Amino acid sequence: MCMSEMKNVEELADLAADLPRFTQLLTHLAQRLALDLLPLEVDHIALRCHQNATAERWKQGLLRCATLFSQKEIAGRPIALFELATPLDVGPWKISVVELPWPGQRLYRHEGWEHVEVVLRGDASTLGTRALALMADEGLMQQGIAIKTSAPQGAGEKLPNPTLSVTDGQVTIKFHPWSLKEIVASESEVQ
Repeated sequence: MCMSEMKNVEELADLAADLPRFTQLLTHLAQRLALDLLPLEVDHIALRCHQNATAERWKQGLLRCATLFSQKEIAGRPIALFELATPLDVGPWKISVVELPWPGQRLYRHEGWEHVEVVLRGDASTLGTRALALMADEGLMQQGIAIKTSAPQGAGEKLPNPTLSVTDGQVTIKFHPWSLKEIVASESEVQ
């Protein structure tokens, strides 16, 4: 099947229309945090939806313009990972990997693009400290800015994958020590 750009895929029309909103909010959040986006290694962009039917529609659309390279259950819900044939322009980046989780327990304010994930290579145990050092203290202490740490892990993943998330409630920037492709590749490594 011939792959097309996301903007030409009917099932993804809402996502194509949502990208400028997401990019604008992401840029605004970065400005509030005094976070320079340009030098960051962005791994992927992620979606959020409230209904399984929406996730299925987006999956079918993404299969027309991307290659599915992983689908597994993490934290009780399926998450599919796609490599786009044509990367998305998001702020200063070209992003080719899309994370599509099915709905979980939490309802998000908006269905569409929700976060980007940045790879900060180095010791996993110092990820939070290194990520916070990229942002201004006064930016992090502003009203409406929330910081959260977690360590999501799928079955078979062998790399520690701590996460530091910074959000303003509309969009989120997450930091990890590894890319999704590195995490997926670790699943097949023999110990």
